[in-house]
Amino acid sequence: MLSTDMAATMTKDHTYIRLITAISVIIPIAVAVLLFMPVRLFTEADWVKLLPHINAVINSLTAVLLIAAVIMIKKGKIELHKKLMTTAFVLGSVFLVSYVIYHASIDSTKFGDVNGNGIVSDEELAEIGAMRSVYLVILLSHILLSIVVVPFVLFAFYYSLTDKIEKHKKVVKFTFPIWLYVSVTGVIAYLFISPYYQ
Repeated sequence: MLSTDMAATMTKDHTYIRLITAISVIIPIAVAVLLFMPVRLFTEADWVKLLPHINAVINSLTAVLLIAAVIMIKKGKIELHKKLMTTAFVLGSVFLVSYVIYHASIDSTKFGDVNGNGIVSDEELAEIGAMRSVYLVILLSHILLSIVVVPFVLFAFYYSLTDKIEKHKKVVKFTFPIWLYVSVTGVIAYLFISPYYQ
């Protein structure tokens, strides 16, 4: 028979697990809706054009913070590890908002669209060659894994905040490399596409 405390803890866990699952499903759906909605948000605002550059900085900082956080936990500096991870989490949240605002305001830039008309012509394709395929592989892996990493990050934070350290360690074995890959490929994708921003 379960004690009252254990039953309360299990109920609380189930509530948070359902919440994390809901958030993990809602975020990609909400992003997709905002990206493909017919009405644009801030089409006349010049500051929106700065967001891809800011996002590249955010992704770079996130990658550095993730690596630093792993180094700190290996050195036993738990509090510093927590601060670094919390900062990475906040930056990831800011990135998500910035990414959605940008893509809900401006049509996506196409890799290889030299003249900025929104169409990659046969001539432009011939000019960029296989680099477009490389870019698309990086971009698609980045997008897919950015969706996959959301529940991992949320569970890692939940287990850390509730002192379920063994569960936290199991989750971060997957979370860290995926999150780091998403951050680094975000920067690489930006470097590929940045010459085509208008």
